[in-house]
Amino acid sequence: MALTVLDAGVVIALLDANDAHHSSARESLRECRKRHDDLVVPASAYAEMLVDPFRHGEGAVATVDSLLDSLPARVEPISRSIAAQAARLRAEHNALRLPDALVIATAIAENADLLLTTDRRWPKLDLRVAVI
Repeated sequence: MALTVLDAGVVIALLDANDAHHSSARESLRECRKRHDDLVVPASAYAEMLVDPFRHGEGAVATVDSLLDSLPARVEPISRSIAAQAARLRAEHNALRLPDALVIATAIAENADLLLTTDRRWPKLDLRVAVI
């Protein structure tokens, strides 16, 4: 059993059939479930994926939570060590945004086997990253 960390864009794409990444997100998560991967969503990514649903009301927020429960995916809190690792990554890679650094740092802290993202702008990392 592997551990896969999900970036916000993957879950956002899964929820929106009109998203350009919808099909690849659905297929990637189907493969994760087939392998019985443990799925982790960093708390920072969870917050990011809830912004638009909160604009649309509690029902939309409940839809996100229901999806995470059905996967199932756990939300990993940001610890002091994750925050420090994110700061280190941000300092080393000027173009890396802090929300992305927090996702990557969570994957590092969790010893993830895979990190799924829709973001092609990330730097090369000593981590298996799949851009869907």
